[in-house]
Amino acid sequence: MGTERPTILQIIPRLDAGGAELAVVEIAAAVTGAGGRALVLAELGRLAPRVEAAGGEVTAFPAATKNPARMLSNASAIARFIAEEGVDLVHARSRAPAWSALIAARRTGVPFVTTYHGAYQEAGPIKRLYNSVMARGDVVIANSRYTARLIAERYATPEERIAVIPRGVDTETFDPGKVSTERVAALRRRWGIEPSTRVILHAARLTSWKGQNVVIDAAGQLATAGRLGPAVVILAGDAQGRDDYQEGLRAQIERLGLKDRVRLVGHVEDVAAAYLTAHVTIVASTGPEAFGRSAIEAAAMQCPVIATNIGAPPETVRAEPAVPAEATTGWLVAPGDARALAARLAEALDLPQEARAALGARARRHVLAQFATQALQRRTLAVYDRLLGTVLERHFLERSGQRNPPLKTGQP
Repeated sequence: MGTERPTILQIIPRLDAGGAELAVVEIAAAVTGAGGRALVLAELGRLAPRVEAAGGEVTAFPAATKNPARMLSNASAIARFIAEEGVDLVHARSRAPAWSALIAARRTGVPFVTTYHGAYQEAGPIKRLYNSVMARGDVVIANSRYTARLIAERYATPEERIAVIPRGVDTETFDPGKVSTERVAALRRRWGIEPSTRVILHAARLTSWKGQNVVIDAAGQLATAGRLGPAVVILAGDAQGRDDYQEGLRAQIERLGLKDRVRLVGHVEDVAAAYLTAHVTIVASTGPEAFGRSAIEAAAMQCPVIATNIGAPPETVRAEPAVPAEATTGWLVAPGDARALAARLAEALDLPQEARAALGARARRHVLAQFATQALQRRTLAVYDRLLGTVLERHFLERSGQRNPPLKTGQP
């Protein structure tokens, strides 16, 4: 093992947009920043250049396959890659490639880490077995307390093998003071929205459980009641091949007479500017979010958040009645409840500017204290150190100029 320069291999289906994919970039940056070597096996996508810019090395690999024969073949290929590249530890972030990586890690005797990124559905014993690979790591990283409970309940995974490491947000990138008015103006021009028009933002890939149809219904209710005003709803996200779902959303918008009020704008590259543009951000998921990065990104940009109270969002959005009104950072509503969402949207739209600014400031302070990227990086490196006997976390802190600052955990 290269204890002086440990080699960490991450594997994920493809390097495209998504929370797990962004974590690959962040951990590659942390490993290289600590003096290690960061390798990634994945099908290439828009985030591959960012891994390389962070100092990582990307190798194109058919990691997205779910074909059992190909997965076995991948296991042999990964085992060869581990031997040839001197890999010290394998970190898998998705189920299909995790099976191949697990077999390869066991063959080569290197530690195997998984991150349980999603609240995977278990519709029968075969799916349960397929999902279980994500709980088979020597250490299983859960991206929220909700996910940790799910792992323990489903697989009886011992507490000592589970590490709760919430996803992080880059508080330098997501800093309202560092996003220029020109960036905001450019985004508004792209969306065809006047500078004074309020934006209601829903940023998620287009898939039914993300709740775009609920957002459209809520907007329709507000419009009918005369409470939407001139606000425009932006549904930002790729269809990723779900063309029928996207067309269904367009038909719903047309049916409710919202053609000029609800817009499907596709993938947004400048997400920080999008949150700064928004008057309020919605996380409308109808199934449990294992974490939900958009809630903390929006909060970091001092944008109020309305999220569904299922899965992990109650850990990231501080709302009544769990906290007093003066400590809130947003609102929580029941999943799939368009009426409740419409009511909270109306409240957010009616919020006086001073009250909205105070809420936004609280939200950013909460993110800085609990969900900064550096905490994610540091805690993940500590997991690697635990398995390898290395000092990546210490080197990371030294090279970033921070001498072992205390980590804050849990809800304040």
